Amino acid sequence: MPTTAGSWARSETFWRDHDPSVSTSLSVTDSAASPPTRPARRSRGRLPRRWIRWLLVAAAVLVVSTVVVVATGMRPDYDGFGWLVWGRQVLHWNLNTDGAPSWKPLTFVFTLPYALAGTAQLWLWMVTSVAGAVGGCVFAARIAFRLAGSSPDRRYAPYVAGAFAGVCLLGIDTYSHLVLIANSDPLIVTLCLGAIDSHLSRRPRLAFAFLVGASLGRPEAWVFTGLYALWAWRAVPRSRWLLVAGLLLIPAFWFTIPALTSHSWFIAGNLALGQKTVIHGNKILGVISRFRSLYGLPMQLAALLGIGLAAARRDRVTLAIAGAGVLWVVIEIAFAYHGWSAVSRYLIEPAGVMVVIAGAAVGRVLADARSARLLRWAGPVLVLVLVAALVPTVRHRADDTRVALDNAHKHEKQVDRLRAVVDKIGGPDKVKSCGQPVSLLGFQSTLAWVVGLNVGDIGYRPGKAIGQGEDIVLFKPHEEGWQVRPYNLAATQKGRCGALKTDSSMG
Repeated sequence: MPTTAGSWARSETFWRDHDPSVSTSLSVTDSAASPPTRPARRSRGRLPRRWIRWLLVAAAVLVVSTVVVVATGMRPDYDGFGWLVWGRQVLHWNLNTDGAPSWKPLTFVFTLPYALAGTAQLWLWMVTSVAGAVGGCVFAARIAFRLAGSSPDRRYAPYVAGAFAGVCLLGIDTYSHLVLIANSDPLIVTLCLGAIDSHLSRRPRLAFAFLVGASLGRPEAWVFTGLYALWAWRAVPRSRWLLVAGLLLIPAFWFTIPALTSHSWFIAGNLALGQKTVIHGNKILGVISRFRSLYGLPMQLAALLGIGLAAARRDRVTLAIAGAGVLWVVIEIAFAYHGWSAVSRYLIEPAGVMVVIAGAAVGRVLADARSARLLRWAGPVLVLVLVAALVPTVRHRADDTRVALDNAHKHEKQVDRLRAVVDKIGGPDKVKSCGQPVSLLGFQSTLAWVVGLNVGDIGYRPGKAIGQGEDIVLFKPHEEGWQVRPYNLAATQKGRCGALKTDSSMG
């Protein structure tokens, strides 16, 4: 692979030949830049090679994701089932977003069309969420490969950098857990890394589209989308219509739908306030501590080494990427001061940036082949030391993944048994005719999806409801099954609804 600047120079030539609207502010050239040449024409009806490569990569990601979903038996957690409920209830013109989870447009964009597939909606979303996580490895590897550069003596260096970043992205703390509960946060990491990769590949429109997608998932991304739009307004004049449409789309999705389906257009922010996970004490140190907990000291030192090497080489690209990660953490600190929770999973995006920079540092150290024999072997030795230092982290992540897999299998049984027991007692309509479905707090959205209600229509305080004499049908989780008990039935309902009392398989 040529040097980073050299590859950008050729890329700039492509942009000048194919899109004169891209201004020269995109230029990053050096003395090694080759003279402009007109690209060869391709045969009509034949896809460009790069499209074919990306189609093959996408197919591989989908295959891997499907295998993961089937092999692990994963099922969505509280948030995931809530997102599925949103999509389905819109089809019934009965969406209410007052109940948790808090509104998130990104997932709605998927779960709404998936709801047209009926019960397959569940499987489509799980494959999508896993593919979102796996796709992040591809972008992380590409960015690290590009930033690492190469030397004629060690052509393998950028490949090692890419492999390191792609694999280590999955090693972020809680990543495997988030994947196995069909969470959307790994997908947002992929969108952010996709934006970086697209910009480095001289595709600003695609980079902006990725940023808009990330902005539909996390409000922290709004700042980056706005800043990028300001830059692109001047650099890519022909994209101004896209910039305006994207910037309007973000508030439209975040606030219009809640305004129509809840008591407040700011329902997402209201639900995020006062959570138990809010940071008590110093907000700055609290957020930084949560960020550092996502990876151990060796990875942090590798990222700092990458920033140091970039500063020494005046590599503004790597420094800008690192600066974006720092800015995300600063925004999260501001959110923490506002009263929002700033939980660790809201910081995995800058953690992904840290992994990419560490991967680039690995590649640069390996590519630095100097004449002196001692220095020539210092790079590989340093990389081996880093890998050895990461072994305890790998073991810890492996243990976490085993626990997450065990929990996924148990959760699979519990969700499938809930659907089976509802069918056994007469179906969702029978349940709803006998009283309000009620469960424990963590199972509200699961029960809502099974019986066809909004999450807010499912009770979560069984003791209070029973004490107040309300007609309810309690679905109580027990071991890996369910106990179904109707309470406070009217005399006229006891015969018909009394038969709802049943237990599913438990072991």
